[in-house]
This record gives sequence, structure tokens and C-alpha cells, in this order.
Amino acid sequence: MREGATGPMIGGTRAALLIAGAAGAIAGGIILWLVGSMIVAAGFVAAAVVLAGIALAVKAAFPTRTVVEPETDWSLASALAGANADAIAVTGRGGHLVCANEAYETLCGGLPTPPALALAEPALVALTAAGRDAWRDGHAALAQIEVAGTPVAVSVTRSGHAGDHLVWRFTGHRAVDTVESLVREIDGSLGDRLGEAGIMAALMTPAGQVIAGNRVLGARATGQPNASITGQDLAQLLVGDARGSIHFARDEEAGPLRLLQVPLGSGEQSPVLVALIDDLGGAPAIGDPQDVHTLLSVIPFGLALVDREGRFIAMNAAFSRVAGVEPSAPPLYPGDLVVREDKAAVADTVRRFATGGAQSADLAIRLKDHPDEPLALSIAATRGFGGASVLLSFKDNGEENRLKREVAQATKMQAVGQLAGGVAHDFNNILTAIIGHCDLMLMRHSPGDSDYDDIQQIRANSNRAASLTRQLLAFSRQQTLRPQILQLPDVVSEVSTLLRRLLGETVVLEVKHGRDLGAVRADPGQLEQVVVNLAVNARDAMLAKGAGGRVTIQTRAATIAELRHRGTDIMPLGDYTALEIADTGTGIPPDVLPKIFEPFFTTKEVGKGTGLGLSTVYGIVKQSGGFIFADSKPGQGATFTIYFPVHAVSPDAAPSRPVARAKSTDTWGTGTILLVEDEDMVRAIAERALTRQGYTVLAADHGEAALELLENAERPSLIVSDVMMPVMDGPTLARAVRARYPDIPILFMSGYAEEQLRRSIDLDNVAFLPKPFSVQQLAEAARDVLAGV
Repeated sequence: MREGATGPMIGGTRAALLIAGAAGAIAGGIILWLVGSMIVAAGFVAAAVVLAGIALAVKAAFPTRTVVEPETDWSLASALAGANADAIAVTGRGGHLVCANEAYETLCGGLPTPPALALAEPALVALTAAGRDAWRDGHAALAQIEVAGTPVAVSVTRSGHAGDHLVWRFTGHRAVDTVESLVREIDGSLGDRLGEAGIMAALMTPAGQVIAGNRVLGARATGQPNASITGQDLAQLLVGDARGSIHFARDEEAGPLRLLQVPLGSGEQSPVLVALIDDLGGAPAIGDPQDVHTLLSVIPFGLALVDREGRFIAMNAAFSRVAGVEPSAPPLYPGDLVVREDKAAVADTVRRFATGGAQSADLAIRLKDHPDEPLALSIAATRGFGGASVLLSFKDNGEENRLKREVAQATKMQAVGQLAGGVAHDFNNILTAIIGHCDLMLMRHSPGDSDYDDIQQIRANSNRAASLTRQLLAFSRQQTLRPQILQLPDVVSEVSTLLRRLLGETVVLEVKHGRDLGAVRADPGQLEQVVVNLAVNARDAMLAKGAGGRVTIQTRAATIAELRHRGTDIMPLGDYTALEIADTGTGIPPDVLPKIFEPFFTTKEVGKGTGLGLSTVYGIVKQSGGFIFADSKPGQGATFTIYFPVHAVSPDAAPSRPVARAKSTDTWGTGTILLVEDEDMVRAIAERALTRQGYTVLAADHGEAALELLENAERPSLIVSDVMMPVMDGPTLARAVRARYPDIPILFMSGYAEEQLRRSIDLDNVAFLPKPFSVQQLAEAARDVLAGV
């Protein structure tokens, strides 16, 4: 870039020198004409040229620097605005919106520029005028306007390095979170409790209009039981006497009252909590500490009062419980409750509010006792409460944070499940080709050949990989299930012999069965896998202690009390049969327990666990309509409890496993089969396998190619097609062929789950062959479909 600028610079210098020389020559001619001396004229011209050269040299030595305006970092401004609780927007010189925080979007119902808000005419004129004043004077403010029915105060400040932006701040739009709850509580149970303590409470607007009042206040103010004073002016219900005491207007002889006021929220338009107490002695002043403690003690929300020096005056039990302190020994300052990083922010905010006007703010803090759980601390300036200057309250957002974590976890699990299902589908195609080639090679090699053992090893490892894909599909709840109506004790009894061999001699297996158990509907093979996986995990946990132990498998009927304890929001009430597997191992640490069903999470050493065992169990149970829970105490073992809903059957139908029908081992056949598969390696294996069984095979790589083959061929005996294919998928092809041959049998093969596919296939008389499959399985499936089995 610098080299490219040298040419223009030299050219400009030459032009400047030529212009200076020409100007000097003209001036010299004029001097010669006036003076008549050639020497004087020549000297003048030379001096002009020298001065021009010096000027150009100075300019070259000190070039003019172009000032580059710094670029504003709006991402930082947006982050700062988002951290502020007030509604904030920034506009540019042209009136366009540059950035705004979420509070502004919520208040305005979108992101309009402040002068374009949907306001009443007077408010819009005032807001526009405030913007003009801010451009002129640097700052402007409005005491109150109404935005979307909410009274707010507005301040507008000119900002930016060039003063070319306006910052709009809308305050007072947030009410303290306890206000809506207080309205309900004062009209209900809290109001009754206050009345029992001799406190007449009301929530009112700054203008004095009652929003809510307890029954005692209504009865005392009106003289009528259960009378409501909502909407009335509280000042109209009270009168003052010559001594400055306050009485009820309807009965001035009833005695004086003491009045306490607690502003809630920020700004002058915030609601006010008012408490009236009979002044029996007449001596204590308004805001007496005893009144403060009495009022705070009956309020169920965590509240604390701080004086002008920043020290605690009082706190109620709810506040001390959340803060994790003893009410009898409270800390001296609010900053003593939080971690070291948050002390300065809390102390500064309390000190500013103690000496300033009515305002409030929410601070995200972390308590010393719970540093991993951030809380929102609401800080509000208060007046008319004796020595108290600042009101503190905790906003309990633990449930909100828990829900956010659960939603994030569910989203993550769903994404991983979709990924696992897709990976398993692609992997199944590869395994189908490997297993198929192994089968074809084994047909040419007999036991004893040098390559026979190697081929068998390849096939065995391929089957192990196929079981891994089944685990992935089970985790993602996309595996093919063959549900049957069965009894859980039957399944446990059949697998118990295998379990005793798996658990070893040092682990004792104990099996217990309850009575009158309801039948369940599940896949017996997958259910056996669940039992085996949980029992093997229990064995590993006990062997980790260096000794054996006991594994207990129990089947029983679940009780209603047990279901309520689990949570009806998780598991609806009903009839369930429970399968419980407990061990006497080391137990599961509390920090690990929430993660045990996550995929690829394992506490075993590297290479000794895939992290798919429990996630597979979870997927099988959920796909079967059941629920699984893990309970554990460190050092006391773990218990996995699975609940399956009882399947309703007719009284005369005895649930039992169907007897397997003996099938013929002869897989030879005749006829024409239309084979449609987009994966070349799978199509080649299937074509060779079916051809070796005596079938004539027409192969196509997608649905449209298959329809073209049918145009020039006779009616096939069977269609064997993949489900997911480009151009035209299997179901679309099947519908097109059925339109021509309505009764033609169809065999679908896919790496996806049958249940998932059947929901998207609205066809009758179709069979399904899951991948990966062997040559023998493909031949048997074709034979069974052609035989109408």
C-alpha cells in the first residue's frame, strides 16, 4: 500500500514546483518591468522557487494525518443494557433504534423507537419534546407518562464520543415481585394472620386508593363484618385530631392508631404497604422497632431492614432461612451474606439507596452458603419506617433455574438422540454389507480352512458393533420393539440363571416376587436387557469395594402413596407394576446421580465403559411407556425402581408369551423380486443373497428407477425396498406399485425403528426387516412374506 502511493506523491511534488516556478517567473517579469534590473528580477524568481521547495519539504516531513473515528462497540452496550433492570434504548442521530434491552422490549411490546411508541397524544408530544431537549441541553426528563398502561418515569441523555446518540431510560415499570402476591395474601390467609396479631393491613396506590385490605381493616373502617374497602380512598376513612393522632372516621372515640408505611418498588408511583395498629399506650412513635419486628414476623416473604449506616435492623424468619443465618445471631452488614466478589456491589447499592431518593434495583448475588446458586436480591429505599432506610428481599428463582436446567438437559438429550439415531442408521448400512460379505465368504469356506476363523472373527465383531447400534437406537427411543403382554416375574425368572453366571461367586442374587401383580406390555427381549444391564452395574459397584455383596431383584405392585412421593407431575397416578433392583455397593455420589442416564457418561476407567448402559435402559423403559428412578445414599448401595403401567386385559385372557412356531429351514424359492436400495454395497449383497436362493432379482437404486423397470417387466412376486431413499422413497414407491398391483407383498428394510416408520407408512400387508441383517435372515424374511406368514 505504501509503495503504490509513491508515484502520486512524486507527481504532486513536480506539479507544485512547476506552479511555483511559473508564479515566480511572472512575478520576476513584473519586477523587471517596474525596476528595470535583471539581477533583482532573477533573485526574486530564485527566492520564490527556494521557498516553495522548503514548504514542500516540510509538508513531506510532517504529513497530514487522517483522523479515523473509533467504531462504537454496540455488543458491549447491549450487554450493559441487558444487565440493567430498567428499560433502556439507544437511538442515533437519525432517530433509528441502535440497541435496546429485554426490559424495553417487554415494556413496549416490541422494539419501536421511543418517539414512535403507541402513546396518548399528550404523552407522545412530551416524549418527543424531551428528545429534542436532550439533543440541545444534553439531558431531559419526564416525571411520568403511561406506556402500555404502566406509569413510568423517563430520562433522556445525550451520549457517545461525538454526542450523536440518545440513551432513553424508563424507570418504575417494574413492580416488586411480592406486590401481586401481597394482593392475594392480604385478601386471604396473610390478612387473617395479620388481623389475629392486631394489625390492620392494606396495599394502596401512592394516591391513597386501596388495592387490597384485610378483613379486620374493612370491619373497623366501615363497621360491617366482611366489608371490602378495595377502591376506596384510605384517607377518607381516617381523621386526625388536635393532638396529631389518627382515628377511624366512623368512630373517633375508638382510640388512636399508629400507622406504618413501606414503599414497594421504585419511583413515586410504587404501591405502598400500610399497617395500622391500635395505639393502646399512646407513647410509642411511628416506626417503633417493636412494630417493625411484629410486621415483618407475620409476612411470609423474606424481608429485612437496613439503617442509614448499612447495618441490619431487623429480618424475618423467611429472610434468614434463605440467607442461611440464625435469626438469633444475624450478620452485621448485608455484604456479610454474599461471596467476596459481590460484597462491593451490595454495599455500594445499599449505601446509595440509604442516602438517595425512592428507588429500587435487583442484584444478582451469590450467598456464601450456596455459591453455586445465584439469587436475585431486591434493594429498595424506604421512608416513614423509623430508622430503617433500605428494604431488602430475596427473589427466589431457584425453581426457575431448575426448570431452565431441565429444559436445557431435555433439549440436549433430544439432540443427542436424533444424532444417535442418524448415526445408527448409517452404521447399520455398513454393518449389513460387512455381515453379508462374511456370510457369502463362509459359504465358500468350511471349518478348517485357513481363512475360516478370520471370517468368523470379522462376523463376530460385526455383530458386536450391531449390538452397539441397537444401544444407540434404544437410547434415542428409536429401536424396534416387539411388545407382548407378560408378567414381570416370568421375565426375571428366565433371566435369573444367566444373571447368576454373570454376577460371579462373590455376589449373591436374591429374587423376590409380590402377589397379584398386574400384567404389563413390553418387549421381553429388551426387558431382559434392562435387567441384565442394571444387575451388571450393581456387580461392578460392589466389586469396586474389593468384596462381594448382594443384588436383590424384586417385583411388586406400586402403592398410591409411593406414586405421590415420586411426584404426580412426573408420573400420573394409576396402576403400576414395579421392578426393583438394589445392591449393597458403594452407592452413587449426589453430584453424579443426576447424570447417570446421560449418554456416554461413565465413572469407569477409560476403555472399561461406553457410558451407554444406563442410557440404553432409560430409552427402553421410556419407549415402553414406563418410568425409572434411581435412589442412592453414598456407602449404602443404590436402588433402581422401574414402573410399568398395568395393561388392562379381559378377565378370560391369560397373559402369556406366544409359542414360537417352528419354521422351515428351507429358504429356496422361485419368482421375481424387485429390489430397491440406494446404498450400493447393501444392494449388491441383497441381490447376490436372493439370487443364490433361486430368485430372479431386478435391482434399482431408487423408486423412479424401479417404476421404469416395472414398465418393461412382468408382475414381480415381491418387492424388497429400503424406506429412506433419494428421489422417491420406499412408501411412495409402494403406493405407486399397489395402484397397479393391489395385492403385491412388500418387504421394507431399514436401519430406523419399525415403530417410527409405521407411523409414517399408511399401507397394509407390509413386512419389516431391520438392518443389519444376515444373508440367512434376508432369505427367511423373503420366504415368509411370499408364504403369507
